[in-house]
Amino acid sequence: MSDGIEVEQIIETKPKKLPMATSIDKDSIREVYEDVRSDFTDTEWAVFKFDGSQIVCTAKGQGFDEFKGQFTDNERAFGYIRIQMGDEMSKRRKFLFLTWIGPEVGVIQRAKMSTDKAIIKDVLSNFAVEIQAGNDTELDIELFRDALNRAGGANYGTGVRDLL
Repeated sequence: MSDGIEVEQIIETKPKKLPMATSIDKDSIREVYEDVRSDFTDTEWAVFKFDGSQIVCTAKGQGFDEFKGQFTDNERAFGYIRIQMGDEMSKRRKFLFLTWIGPEVGVIQRAKMSTDKAIIKDVLSNFAVEIQAGNDTELDIELFRDALNRAGGANYGTGVRDLL
């Protein structure tokens, strides 16, 4: 200033926006979870995504192709799917828990997935296999079946071989 008074410049800074803690409506998630698990419904899968800081069910349905189509490159999500397993003598349903982190998801959101996963696994607690995927090639029904077979122990067929 011209009259010899020093003026201290004040720089105004905005506080950094910290990510909010993730929450979940346990009752609504549990309802969808039980729907997938039920032998009396046609629902084979459910997908859970983030609506702000809350995990919600965004889709449920039938058919693996529709399930696979729920996951995009720029988001993180969870999937719960019922897969028919077994052979001609023994059919059984197995459940798989999927953690999806798309390839375009940022570092901080990736890091939050471990705590977010713990929150949803508190409700989705019964599954044979847990898989983490991050690209479309990892969303393959045969990879899922293979993982379930490996987790299930012995696999018995009918004992009849095709003879040449």
